[in-house]
Amino acid sequence: MKGAPFLRSRVERKACPAIVIASALVPLVCIAAAALSSGWFDLWNNALSDLGHAVRSNVAPIFNFGLSAGGLLVALAGACSLERSRAIGWTLVVAGYFLVLIAVFDEVYGRLHFYVSVAFFLSIAVLLAEYALTVRGVKGLLASLAIAVGVAAWVAHLAYGVPRGAAVPELVSIFVALPFYFDFTLGRSRAR
Repeated sequence: MKGAPFLRSRVERKACPAIVIASALVPLVCIAAAALSSGWFDLWNNALSDLGHAVRSNVAPIFNFGLSAGGLLVALAGACSLERSRAIGWTLVVAGYFLVLIAVFDEVYGRLHFYVSVAFFLSIAVLLAEYALTVRGVKGLLASLAIAVGVAAWVAHLAYGVPRGAAVPELVSIFVALPFYFDFTLGRSRAR
């Protein structure tokens, strides 16, 4: 089986970029489809998870499928990244698992849903902090700025009620992290 490691790495080189791209597209497309199809979702007054409420949401299957599939794909992207940085790779695996748990323990589960959601968003902050500490130069500094932007969005929501719903700070947290996620998983950024 001398050729097996070569074959494995060749398959990984082709599969991992597709997994990374799908890990962002699948959940975001499902969130958008659920929001647009719901007939009631308001970006300013709802949390994204309102779309996944198994009893009250007509689009819960779309939303929860997107989160669970996306979580699996993020975890796989993390596994693909372990060679570059064990810390960032494992953080992605854990973040992906928390995303799956948000779908499994939807809003019907009350506090449990809240705890897994907080864990997911904290894992995004940890990912950005690890990136900022391990990637050299301007990219690392920009990741620090992304943490500040995400924290500011949550402070505005939690302390001042702006906006009323959590969807905006949730989306801000996701979108400020995506460039660094893509750079690390698809690009050439490596840990120091």
